Order: sequence, then C-alpha cells, then structure tokens
Amino acid sequence: MSDLPSISATEVPPGAPIVDVREDDEWQAGHINGAVHIPLGQLMERYGEVPMDGDDDVVVVCRSGGRSARAVQWLNDNGIDAVNLTGGMGSWSLDNGLPIVSDGPDEPYVK
Repeated sequence: MSDLPSISATEVPPGAPIVDVREDDEWQAGHINGAVHIPLGQLMERYGEVPMDGDDDVVVVCRSGGRSARAVQWLNDNGIDAVNLTGGMGSWSLDNGLPIVSDGPDEPYVK
C-alpha cells in the first residue's frame, strides 16, 4: 500500500471531512472535533455515512495508520476519494499537539 494517498496532520485543510475508524473506546478517549465515527468493521454497512461534501478528499484516521490505510483502500476502490492520515491520532495529538475532544473521562489521548 505504499502508493496509498496520504496526508500529514499539519496538511489537513480546515473543515476537511474526517472519518475516524477506531473502536468506540478509542473514540471516547479522544478524537478530532467534527470527525465522523465509523469503526472499520462497520465501514461497508455504513458507507452512506461517509461525508463527501466539499472539494476536499475524505481524511481517514485511526490510532497509528494501519486500519485507516485499509479503509482508504476500500473507499477509493468504491468511488470515494480518501486519504490516510499518516501516523494516525498519535501524529495528530502527540506529535503535533493538534486539538482533540473527548466523550469519556477527562483524560488525554494516550498512544
């Protein structure tokens, strides 16, 4: 999957559609504000919920980039322009200090 389209956390355009494919507990611990939560195992059945409005590609994120890479491949194979967030949430929040929100206890996202 080396030719998989990807984007770094600092290159994500403001307002770009984001899909988080992590599990519920990971999502609750901390996620990108405005992201749509569709766990990878539910992506095929919830395909219609993928935000495709606007001119930007759909940015797909997981914890470190593996699950999101599989999701990006599937989305691109099924007609949705998607890019993988390189390094996942670890890159977003830990490496680059970009903001996250939490649905769970007030704990920072832990890689």
